[in-house]
Amino acid sequence: MRGALEKVTDNLGAARVLLRTGLVPLRRVDRGIRSLRAVAQYGPFAGLIHAHVRNGLDAVAVVDDRGQLTYAQLEEQSNALARAWVADGVTPGSVMGAMCRNHRGLLLAMLAAAKSGTKLVLMNTGFAAPQLVDVAAREQVRSFVYDEEFADVADALPTDVLRYLSWGADATGSTRNLDELLLGRSTDTVPPPPVPGSFVLLTSGTTGTPKGAPREHTSALSAAQFLDRVPLRSRQTMMMAAPAFHGTGLSQFAVALALGQTVVLQRRFDPVGALALLANNRADVLVVVPTMLQRILDLGADVLAQYDTSNLKVIFAAGSALSPDLCARTTDSFGPVLYNLYGSTEVAVATVATPAELALAPGTAGRPPVTCHVELYDDAGRRITRPGEIGRIFVASGLSFNGYTDGRDKERLNGLLATGDVGHFDEHGLLFVDGRDDDMIVSGGENVYPLEVENLLVARPEVLEAAVIGVEDAEFGHRLKAFVVTAAGAPRDEQDLKAHVKAHLARHKVPREIVFLEELPRNATGKLLRRALIEMDSPYA
Repeated sequence: MRGALEKVTDNLGAARVLLRTGLVPLRRVDRGIRSLRAVAQYGPFAGLIHAHVRNGLDAVAVVDDRGQLTYAQLEEQSNALARAWVADGVTPGSVMGAMCRNHRGLLLAMLAAAKSGTKLVLMNTGFAAPQLVDVAAREQVRSFVYDEEFADVADALPTDVLRYLSWGADATGSTRNLDELLLGRSTDTVPPPPVPGSFVLLTSGTTGTPKGAPREHTSALSAAQFLDRVPLRSRQTMMMAAPAFHGTGLSQFAVALALGQTVVLQRRFDPVGALALLANNRADVLVVVPTMLQRILDLGADVLAQYDTSNLKVIFAAGSALSPDLCARTTDSFGPVLYNLYGSTEVAVATVATPAELALAPGTAGRPPVTCHVELYDDAGRRITRPGEIGRIFVASGLSFNGYTDGRDKERLNGLLATGDVGHFDEHGLLFVDGRDDDMIVSGGENVYPLEVENLLVARPEVLEAAVIGVEDAEFGHRLKAFVVTAAGAPRDEQDLKAHVKAHLARHKVPREIVFLEELPRNATGKLLRRALIEMDSPYA
């Protein structure tokens, strides 16, 4: 079990990081105390913005399709929205759902929910009506904020759920848009709720209905996990391409606002639009999931050269594995600015790889930042320490959850939480994630992790994406089947790709069959849907 002394050491290390990065202003202790008090009253999101305004920060907080909002405007408008919701009967402790893309409406909903003591469930924008209804019922959602484009999905909710339109002017019936709610409301500071509102993040749902992972208590020291290994600093401009309803986007949104940065929101990702926003806003930081980064790079050198991204200091990628090839292509195009975070909805942060570590070992997940601890265990519960030996990944983090909203939990061992992944450390102590523990394929008595084969395939210049699954085989138990997406106009030579794998890996890791697709099935956060590939292979599909 992780002891009290280790927790004290973690907290001291986190405090040093916050002092080093300037998040805690040594010369203005009064401002630091004011910030801590505001976070205790309103939570990390709303509390920090409230403190910034009280401390006199005069800066643009958000840029979206509708223009700019300053920190003072965010504070005032969220005060008015919180009052409007309370007047509608949105009471402290109640649950609100939000199904929104990246824009000011989502941020205002986050802030107003915190100030009114409301739990906010961040819904996946890729949900169909049945998924939304299932999650809303389980989480006991009583009010719902959504973009106009999701109106058909929202219509499936029970009629007694209060509805608010976050983006789009055509509110009808009992549904009102957020702009309408702000009219005539006081923008003065709202009294703190009994308990600040909190978030419920949803798992990716790649293996079933997404589970709810609550984030009810977040330490002010938690920002140190990101700042320890990533050079995020005050007054930078962050371009948010990753969806803010997901842990990657939400965490970086919180860190950016804590630092007083300007956050440029791309409502719906497209690679050319992302480059234009980076260039036009002279952004220092780009936050993406790996599939977004790949789509930007796939535009080609001629297109990339049309946009000035010379101010870019950090590309922050998280949400799924980064292939060695994608790491190398990113460095070739943007320089040594890529930071790779490994974690999950449940454990939050596990490790971060810096540009130097990615140059040394492309594809690595890096090392644990301050307050994070990573250990590997075999199936018998014995700790693995030898380089190269694969084990199940367990993590201790100050941001780890305390269990799902339905009462279930992830496996815990010696005070650490299972990620559901397997991996190994190399001789430098760098972590590599070899795949999901339930993705392992046993073929002819040999263990195969698909990620190794997939990374080898995407290293080919003509291959954009690859996914490998195991399908039943009478002789070997399972055989490997690969699904490959190639660049436009590139040759689709199955035998050539098989020969490439055979030349680099053991024979049992060579796919027996390769199927070419136009795209791989992914969810809204870019995670590969292996189940869809397995169903595609089913004779009953």
